[in-house]
Order: sequence, then C-alpha cells, then structure tokens
Amino acid sequence: MIYVLFNSKSNNSHGEEDARKWAERLTQDVEFVELVGLDYKKFFDGLTEDDEAILCGGDGTVNYFANEMYGYDFKCKLSYVKCGSGNDFYRDVEEYEKDGKIDFKPFLKNLPLIKVNGIERRFLNGIGYGLDGETCLVGDQIREKDPGAKINYTNIAIKLLLGGYTVRKATVTVDGVTNEYENVWLSSTMFGKYYGGGIMAAPKQNRLNEEHTCTVTTLSSTGRLRTFLRFPTFSGGKHDGKKWINHTVGHSFKVSFDIPCALQIDGDVVPEVKEYEVVID
Repeated sequence: MIYVLFNSKSNNSHGEEDARKWAERLTQDVEFVELVGLDYKKFFDGLTEDDEAILCGGDGTVNYFANEMYGYDFKCKLSYVKCGSGNDFYRDVEEYEKDGKIDFKPFLKNLPLIKVNGIERRFLNGIGYGLDGETCLVGDQIREKDPGAKINYTNIAIKLLLGGYTVRKATVTVDGVTNEYENVWLSSTMFGKYYGGGIMAAPKQNRLNEEHTCTVTTLSSTGRLRTFLRFPTFSGGKHDGKKWINHTVGHSFKVSFDIPCALQIDGDVVPEVKEYEVVID
C-alpha cells in the first residue's frame, strides 16, 4: 500500500492540495494521511516492507518529521516529495530525485543537534543566527498579521541590512578552537548548503560527507552599504574565499553574541538568543 503523508499547514495551508495533485501520477491505490495530530511511531509500527510512505511538505515538515522519528528503524520504503514554500532541503538533495521523489532514509542519519535556550533539536538545513535569524522573526511577525501573506525573506533581509539590524561581536568556537569577530552580520551553522528560501550560505557543505561535519559561516568586518552590495554574492553562494566570509568545518560548535538576537532552526524562530551550541556525531 502507498501512503501519502501530507501536512495541511504546509505551503500556506495548501499542503493537502499539493500532495493530492502530485499523487495524481500514481497508478496504485493510495491512502492519504494527515500529519497534523498523527502518532508517527504508532503509524509506522503498523507498516511493513511491502508498504511505501511518501512524505509531502517543505522544510518545516521534514524538520518536525526528522525530530519525531530520528533513530527509528523504518521497515517500509520512505520517500520525500517537496510540497512547501521554502524547500531548502529539496534544493540541496534534488540530484537524488527519481520519478518525482527522493529516498528519504539516508538523510535521516547523523543529523546535528542544536542546544539553545533550554531547547535540544535536530536539524536538516541550518541554524541562522544574526541577520538571518532576525529575518525569520520579521517573517513570522508578518504571517501573524496576515496568515496568507507570501514571505519574501530576501527582501526582509535587505531591509534589515539597510537599517534595522545592529552588528554584533561574536565568539566562535569550533572543535575547541576559539576565534572572535567584530562587526558580525551573521554566524550560522550549516548542515546543508541552503537556508532562507535559496540562500547558499555554505556552498561546499555536503550533508552526506563521510566525516559527518557541519560548516559555520560568519559574515563580518564589512560596512552596511558594502554588505548590501555584497549580498547577491553571498546569497548566490559565490562568496567562498572572500575576506569578509569565514567558513570553519567541524563537529562541535559554540557561538555567542555580545547582544542577543533571534535564531532560526530550519525556519523555526527562537528569540533573544545569546549563545547556541551544535554537535554532530
């Protein structure tokens, strides 16, 4: 049996519609399953190796799924189909797509763990801390006022860059080695290449690398106007090797700012963060 799992809240509440439209290509019998309120483990305990579960959704859906089911031994076939608005996970793994779907099991292993403000969670894409975290915070505030609003995170980031964001002083420790940075715009730890709806923050990061490492990307020591002019270079992933960008690869990360600001975990915002830690097995 094929089970199509959808998140009705995904893609501005078009999740079920998107999943049903995608499933029109299937010739086998299909059962649609709502993820909201689902007992995930009980559901998967009832499946066998003859079944296939197809997870439909965006970054928020896959993040929640990964945290609920991390370490679970799936007996059934598990696939992923993009049906979200941001789709940074899909951008990073698109090359593995076959027949419109992606084998999801390999991407649920060795996920990094973030510890922040008493929260511990796994993530699939990245941690945005600084300008990127504040951008997601503003996006959430817009959505609260207008649930149907389409959020353009790039435009929000540019507006903050031009006047709403105050640069920080950052202390970044990677595998026990500490560096300090002045005039920091962001210091974000990436498991994939993308976040923020297509910003390629870590162009060389490979989530399936054999060393199981992440990359912390720190953008600093550049003025407001110059950063604005450089932003297309950063968002397009063409910043590797630039003096105003530092990429550090490792297994354990600790990042702190002198002034708290918002942080995002695969798009979910944690406000007023002074420090976060990331570890990956």
